Amino acid sequence: MSTLTKQTVKIPDLGGAAEVEVIEISVAVGDEVSVDDSIIVVESDKASMDIPCPVAGKVTAISVAEGSMVKEGDALLELEISASDPASSESMDAQSVASESAVAIASEAPAQLESAPAVVPDQTPTTTPATATESVFVPDLGGADKVELIELMVAVGDRIDEGDGIVLMESDKASMELPSPVSGVITALYVNEGDSLAEGDKVAELEVMVTDTQAVTAAGDNAEAVSATEASTTSKPTTSEPSTSVPVSSFLASSATNKSPSNLDTGNTQGADDRRRKTDVYAGPAVRKLARKLGVDLSRVKSSGPRGRLAKEDLHSYVKQLVSSPDTMGGAIPKVPEVDFSQFGEIVTEPMSKLHKITAANMHRSWLNVPHVTQFDDADITELEAFRQTLKDEMAKREIKITPVSFLMKAVAAALESNPAFNASLSADGESIIYKQYVHIGMAVDTPAGLMVPVVRDVNKKGIWQLSEEIRELADKAKSRKLKPNEMQGGCFTVSSLGGIGGTGFTPIVNTPEVGILGVSKLAVKPVFQNGEFVPRKMLPLSLSYDHRAVNGGDAGRFMTEIAALLADVRRLLL
Repeated sequence: MSTLTKQTVKIPDLGGAAEVEVIEISVAVGDEVSVDDSIIVVESDKASMDIPCPVAGKVTAISVAEGSMVKEGDALLELEISASDPASSESMDAQSVASESAVAIASEAPAQLESAPAVVPDQTPTTTPATATESVFVPDLGGADKVELIELMVAVGDRIDEGDGIVLMESDKASMELPSPVSGVITALYVNEGDSLAEGDKVAELEVMVTDTQAVTAAGDNAEAVSATEASTTSKPTTSEPSTSVPVSSFLASSATNKSPSNLDTGNTQGADDRRRKTDVYAGPAVRKLARKLGVDLSRVKSSGPRGRLAKEDLHSYVKQLVSSPDTMGGAIPKVPEVDFSQFGEIVTEPMSKLHKITAANMHRSWLNVPHVTQFDDADITELEAFRQTLKDEMAKREIKITPVSFLMKAVAAALESNPAFNASLSADGESIIYKQYVHIGMAVDTPAGLMVPVVRDVNKKGIWQLSEEIRELADKAKSRKLKPNEMQGGCFTVSSLGGIGGTGFTPIVNTPEVGILGVSKLAVKPVFQNGEFVPRKMLPLSLSYDHRAVNGGDAGRFMTEIAALLADVRRLLL
């Protein structure tokens, strides 16, 4: 049977650092912690580091405070753990060793890097201006196999100074900024955010201006260092251009020093400054990780910690404020101000119906998330209307009325089969396109309670008579509010007809997750030039709105053209 025992967690090996400052305590007395949960964040002069918990248990006492200086072996906190077997203490020791190694990655890296010599091309003193290409590689990571690139701090064309950050990397326990070894202009970037980087990976290239004797002489002074480390540097990636391979002297901690890069007379400094702003924030890796998870720009968060350091509570307060007062945040949509209309005259206030609220919310969501494009065309339905008139007797006999909407739905179904880009939806994460192998079309119905969109299923498999009957039944159900939930779901595309009301055109809003909607306006007789003369033709105005993320203009043009051609000659529906 397991028993409870007390376990003291101590500060592990700090990789040679004498003392480090406790900048954040991530737990409180009474908290249940798991293995590798961050318990404190410490900071040396080179890096901020998370110290993980070596075992799972309950925090019963904390022996340090924020701002205190600690060294290897100092008591950190006390845990109440379950000792179910004699091996628990051995597990503790093993895990402590693992945590010590993880912390050492960040603290040892700068020391190792500082001793690494620079490699520069053999040159002789000259005063002639020249340019050289400088390659920047991932340096020794202090034992870590790979680190994640979490932010690109520059772009091609940016002019940066020596020491300015190029990328921000993060291991499991520390965030590290990779500084530029020289001043110059970024000419190439070989990495992207999210990449896993290892020692020796090529990060960027800079064009360096060599303008004086001092710069070149300094390069020559390193000749001995070049020969001493030639063997070790030959394994580094190289380029076809003359280049130098300069290991970075140190990593800067993610808690930035708020340096102010000097602006030169030329070069794109503004873009670089904007990208640095997010990293020029005093925050530890745990806070930065939480910020990325919440989607928070750290430069917008007001700090409350010592020396302007951001704490997790600052993030939580910021998010709470963002949710409760979106009108106060620069990146949010401002609220419409309240207006007392009664001051201008008599008013009547009525609450919105539930259906109206749902429709409004759906349209608002779609408008905010979908980049809408609308294009217009006229379909010549002269022959279609003539054919429809020949069916009057049969319509009376069957007691089924065939409207132009029935032919329109059939034409849209055929066009969806020929143009799969419109019979699709984007995945929620925006990474995939889902192509549907069925053709269900929604039709907007104007009802006294508000707009409703019943869905006609398998339109491509049904004839005009069957479609006409289903359209009438669904429209009647919608107007009497008898539609079932499943009768308003599963649509691939929507048709919204205002032909019975009027208008010459409108821009319908896409009913997401669909990617397209066809608006139909009132039929009009217009003169059309045919065979050398103007003749009256019945033209049907069409408005096609689509999600430009999933559908391009060419697809939309072909889709609209096919619909117009099918309506102009309904015999094509038989082909």
